[in-house]
Amino acid sequence: MNQTMREELVTLLPRLRRFAYGLAGNMADGDDLLQSACLRALDRADQWRPGTRLDSWVYRILQNLWIDQIRSRRRREIAVDEDVMASFPGGDQAREMEAKLGLAEARREVAKLPAEQRAVLLLVSVEGASYKEAAEILEIPIGTVMSRLSRARLTLGQALSAESPASSDATRARS
Repeated sequence: MNQTMREELVTLLPRLRRFAYGLAGNMADGDDLLQSACLRALDRADQWRPGTRLDSWVYRILQNLWIDQIRSRRRREIAVDEDVMASFPGGDQAREMEAKLGLAEARREVAKLPAEQRAVLLLVSVEGASYKEAAEILEIPIGTVMSRLSRARLTLGQALSAESPASSDATRARS
C-alpha cells in the first residue's frame, strides 16, 4: 500500500464512521464494523486500482461486511444508544428534550427501514453521495437507488408525521 492511499483512507475515516454508525445503529457496533472494513481494505490494498475512487471502494467493503453480519445474525433489532443521545450539550431544557425525543424517534424509524433502503438513505441523505455514486458503491442500478430512497423517505415521512396523543396535547398546551 502506498503512502497516498493510507493518507486518503485516514481522511475518509469520519465519513466512514458516520456511515458505519448509521448502518449498525449504535456506536460500538459501528466502530467494530469500521475497524473490520479498514482492516480488510488494508489487507487487500493490492485489489484497489489507483485512479479509481477509494471512498467508493471502502464504502463497498463496509456495506458488504455489514450485509455479512446481518446474514450471520439473522434478524436483530437495532437500538438507539441512549448514552450517546444524553451526551449532547444542553441549552433550553424543554426544547432540548423535544429535539432529543425527535432525533431518537427519527433514528428508531430509520433503524426500522429495510437494510437496503437504510443504506441508500444514509449514503445519499447523510453522506451526500449522488445517486450515481450510491449506485456504484452499492453495485445496483441508479433506478433502484431512486426507488429505494423514495420508499425510505415516504416511510419516514409517514412515521414521523403521525403524532401520538401525548405530543398533540403538549403542542396544544404550548399554543
